[in-house]
Amino acid sequence: MPIPVDVRKKPMDVKVRVSTGEGVEITWADGHVSRYTFPYLRDLCPCALCKDEREKKESMTTAGAGKPSAVLPMFKPRVTAKKAMAVGTYAIQIEFSDAHATGIYSFEHLREICPCEACARAFRAPVEEASAPGGSLPS
Repeated sequence: MPIPVDVRKKPMDVKVRVSTGEGVEITWADGHVSRYTFPYLRDLCPCALCKDEREKKESMTTAGAGKPSAVLPMFKPRVTAKKAMAVGTYAIQIEFSDAHATGIYSFEHLREICPCEACARAFRAPVEEASAPGGSLPS
């Protein structure tokens, strides 16, 4: 039995603007348009190495052992894309200016990480509210 396809995650038009540095724009089958900057995509790279690094940082931060990064974010060079290519009909792969090129961005993943609030509500788990039972609001 085939797995049902979520039409909201089906791209109708994909524009990857490497030469202008504008980023990626995708028009989805439901009419929504998502826009991604290259630094945003680099920070959310789905490859195993990047995913592992993000999980390590999150666990250090939640454990209270967060330490400052070796390079301050304000001095970190802005990442750009050197080239991009289609991976079959299901994804794109981007080679970034920091030489990272192992992430394959499936269209499903791209819709799930769309930076807009509507997609955050629809595709990402809600963050536990400070007003939840046992939580407190800042005064």
